[in-house]
Amino acid sequence: MNAPMAIPGHIDPVPVPRAAAPRADGRVDLIGLTREQLRDLLAEHGLEPKQAKLRAKQLWHWIYNRGATDFTAMTDIAKAMHPWLAERFVIGRPGVVEAQQSSDGTRKWLLRSDDGHDYEMVFIPDADRGTLCVSSQVGCTLNCSFCHTGTMRLVRNLTAGEIVGQVMLARDALGEWPSQPEGRMLTNIVMMGMGEPLYNFDNVRDALKLVMDGDGLALSKRRITLSTSGVVPMMARAGEEIGVNLAVSLHAVTKDVRDELVPLNRKYGIEPLLEACAAYPGANNARRITFEYVMLRDKNDSDDDARELVRLLRKYRLPAKVNLIPFNPWPGADYLCSTPERIRAFSNIVFEAGISAPVRTPRGRDIDAACGQLKTAAEKKSRAERDREAAEMAVAGA
Repeated sequence: MNAPMAIPGHIDPVPVPRAAAPRADGRVDLIGLTREQLRDLLAEHGLEPKQAKLRAKQLWHWIYNRGATDFTAMTDIAKAMHPWLAERFVIGRPGVVEAQQSSDGTRKWLLRSDDGHDYEMVFIPDADRGTLCVSSQVGCTLNCSFCHTGTMRLVRNLTAGEIVGQVMLARDALGEWPSQPEGRMLTNIVMMGMGEPLYNFDNVRDALKLVMDGDGLALSKRRITLSTSGVVPMMARAGEEIGVNLAVSLHAVTKDVRDELVPLNRKYGIEPLLEACAAYPGANNARRITFEYVMLRDKNDSDDDARELVRLLRKYRLPAKVNLIPFNPWPGADYLCSTPERIRAFSNIVFEAGISAPVRTPRGRDIDAACGQLKTAAEKKSRAERDREAAEMAVAGA
């Protein structure tokens, strides 16, 4: 077994992937399991091989295509077997602590795992698409100085089930079962929530394979984007084993500034990062790499910065699109957002060089759901406060 990857930040966690705590009731959650894992699990619990294979196929269909969370809904499985399944297994969803909706339609959920850890996901509706921003870790290790999420400590990796469970919970909320490609509100997924996806590679890969499975959630890999702050050694593997679109959190074009904004740059610099982008499997003009660039006043937004960005992208002949992101303020931040005039001038320089550089419209700012603002309310209120509020709500609703 390979040694665990060293992860920069406050904590060097236990070897990855770290197992989540088992459920208190002893049952096994089926969310996140492949067909083969389902079959093997059923066999372990005493079903004959042929029976285990058949039941695994049926369970897969009901879980990932129909969105069932109760075994009694599975009409092609004998009623007599429903209690046997319910005694041993569960079809889980992340617990919802809080759900908020922005004035612009953006929705944010504060979720809680079975072992009591909180994380967030966001759904952003547009006229022609709906994008779900999915978290990969509880907390984050990267400490990016402009990012509120980056001020959290890493707690643990999310499991494949907890990652795909976010997609399934969104489907529940949007009423999008059974799974069908046409007419969906949830059309796109971005791995841009809490955490660095490439530091939880196995679980992210396994979850996205379930999302992309044509017999299940059936989202095309062209509609999924994985964002990384630049974990260079894992990028080629991501292209080969997952094959989704790549986004890179660049945010600066000089070593000193990127070292400050994205401390991972001290380990994997800009040039090695762009070399890895140039080698990313499947990148071409039809599937461009997106470079995320947060606009910070007097820090990374000069004309010279824009020209250097163009030079770097040309040097590595990258099929690129640059997303310019107005900085979303949060309490205690050391930065200000660039002025609209400065952002427009920066964008024009990049556009005139033949590189797309749209300015992203901030969404969900009023509920802290915008880019860089995700930070669980667990850090804003103590667990005791939240438990007390939950108990009061339960009494009030009784």
